[in-house]
Amino acid sequence: MLTLRGRASRPFCDGVSRRDFLKIGGLALGGLALPQLLAAEARAGVRRSHKSIIMVFLPGGAPHQDMVDLKPDAPAEIRGEFRPIDTSVPGVRICEHLPRLARNMDKLAIIRSLVGARGEHAAVQCLTGYPEQISRVQGGRPALGSILSYLHGPVDPAVPPFVGLSPSMGHRPWADNGHPGYLGLAHAPFTPHGAGDTQSLRPEGLTLDRLQGRKGLRQQLDEVRRELDRSASRDGHDAYTRQAFDILSSSKLAKALDVSQEDPRLREKYGIGDLKPVDDGGPCCMDHFLMARRLVEAGARCVTLGFGRWDYHNNNFGQCRERLPKLDMALSALIEDLHDRGLAKDVTVICWGEFGRTPTINKDGGRDHWPQVNSAILACGGLRTGQVIGSTTKGAEVPKDRPVTFQEVFATLYQTLGIDPGGFVPDRNDRPMRLLDELTPIRELVG
Repeated sequence: MLTLRGRASRPFCDGVSRRDFLKIGGLALGGLALPQLLAAEARAGVRRSHKSIIMVFLPGGAPHQDMVDLKPDAPAEIRGEFRPIDTSVPGVRICEHLPRLARNMDKLAIIRSLVGARGEHAAVQCLTGYPEQISRVQGGRPALGSILSYLHGPVDPAVPPFVGLSPSMGHRPWADNGHPGYLGLAHAPFTPHGAGDTQSLRPEGLTLDRLQGRKGLRQQLDEVRRELDRSASRDGHDAYTRQAFDILSSSKLAKALDVSQEDPRLREKYGIGDLKPVDDGGPCCMDHFLMARRLVEAGARCVTLGFGRWDYHNNNFGQCRERLPKLDMALSALIEDLHDRGLAKDVTVICWGEFGRTPTINKDGGRDHWPQVNSAILACGGLRTGQVIGSTTKGAEVPKDRPVTFQEVFATLYQTLGIDPGGFVPDRNDRPMRLLDELTPIRELVG
């Protein structure tokens, strides 16, 4: 691994210093040796248009009836403490603690009748469309980002096609950025916050403080390249190893990861989030939303991130009063930014958690696990926005009409990305595996 270090500066909201952020080499890919990816993409040789997706995962299962499906006429033990407010779309109301999203409702599509969750405290179904148990039985279903990496390859050789920004969390399945499954490690996500266990290069003495000028940068990179040349015969490094270094040391990737280069006014619009994780979840890192936009603009095809912790078995409303405004600020800023930059047709945004919460508030003021129904927020990607899809019964217990499955959502996402939901990829034995079992996208969103 090549790590660029320097003196402390204002950290990203997960506590990682900007100057300690860039890790170049095997560890930066969360256990993946990047040369594998390069070799695989060279064999595939597939290049297409730059459609991309940003997936925001809400670890723990966010309360659907306290966010986008409020029930103001239900009994107090069901409706809770929050009131609904009007949005920019007549007749659509969402939580009072989401005022920015309410103003942007014309740019959103809300699914209130998502079904098919298994009650697993894990991100896997939101990343693949398949529950963890089914994925395991089928040999490890690849994450959507890995499918994109395999089928479309990189847009720019200097930017990995699949990037995972979720930081480490106490409950590890929440920190999942997506696994490549039977597609192999060549299509795992680049994970700047992660740590891996592959062999890596460790050039000594390379610091960001020494790389401030063009001359210093050139000299230090030349030193590393000479080390690659010296170690090529000894360690078996090949042309792809050299190319891996060139990719991960490129200024384009480094700039995309460095949100401090943005106009301070825009960064303030996204907000500055928590420095510490929320219990066994992650921090509410608003920088990651801005970083995601910078990455897809630079060429990434899929960026995943985990935001906070939403498993509130007690003090649900106190916790939500603290977390919802942060989500509201960052998500609305991302959506507005994509529209302002002309990226709204090409970048799809989805925000969801692994399941919903119980209709009845428990004795500790919390809501428990409720896989019977869930919700999702989608935006951009050329989707038909300004609408709500599906509804639930009077207590938000189950769908009242138009149940939507996870796989229908994935079929929709694949279509926006230019991928046939009925297409195939090979498993480890080169047998064709269909991307999904349910092939029909959500007609209200894509026609």
